[in-house]
Amino acid sequence: MSQDPETTIRVRTLFLSDLHLGTKGCQAALLLDFLREVDADTIYLVGDIVDGWQLRSGWYWPQDHNDVVQKMLRKVRKGAHVVYVPGNHDEFLRDYIGMTFGGVEIAESRIHEAADGKRYLVIHGDQFDMVVRHSKWLAHLGDWAYTSALAVNTVVNRVRRRLGLPYWSLSAWAKLKVKNAVNFIGQFETFLAAEAKRQGADGVVCGHIHHAAHRQIEGLTYLNTGDWVESCTGIVEHYDGRMEVLHYPTLLRERSAAAEAYEPADIRRAVA
Repeated sequence: MSQDPETTIRVRTLFLSDLHLGTKGCQAALLLDFLREVDADTIYLVGDIVDGWQLRSGWYWPQDHNDVVQKMLRKVRKGAHVVYVPGNHDEFLRDYIGMTFGGVEIAESRIHEAADGKRYLVIHGDQFDMVVRHSKWLAHLGDWAYTSALAVNTVVNRVRRRLGLPYWSLSAWAKLKVKNAVNFIGQFETFLAAEAKRQGADGVVCGHIHHAAHRQIEGLTYLNTGDWVESCTGIVEHYDGRMEVLHYPTLLRERSAAAEAYEPADIRRAVA
């Protein structure tokens, strides 16, 4: 697909996390389209980019996953500054903190200064997940349950597509309905905001919980990138310093609706 200047989104900074390359749940084709459309001066890969947990249990690396890696490296060659902040699923990269590979810098965390002067702590966030820190076996069990939910979700949405119904996320629904999950998300967000404050930042950009968000917590800005397994979201910083959550499926739907609205009536009748 060639890049169309009319649809290219140019931003100062792009934040992505939880791609989970190496798993069947990764929406690599959509991600590749997104990377073709969004150009950024600086790109932060905020953890769980490659899923080492899944790759250890069974190798899965189709061509479109490789294409995503190659696309990112092409952005580096074209001048983008890429910083990779590892998460718990790609924790093996934490052995290489401070090193650079293929122009990609590996960092434990980073303070990002936006165009408006605001400072953001960029960190994956698993360090503030007590299950991951103290009960890794339980974290792996939770990961298995999540992968199983995604498999069920695939079947459910195949049926929904045949019925003409939109995509529906089982695991996202469960997260919002189960009281303990809601409480966990709230505590996680509070902990991350507190850490940003401790480090003298104005806000935090994180990932880990697959729940995109942009909100204020006790005077600090909390930004979560979401994921590319279900929500297909990222955070962008515009050239004025404004932060925004980009939900790519919504962007595609809006673009399709706009194109249909401007399509000449005679063409629409002919297609109908």
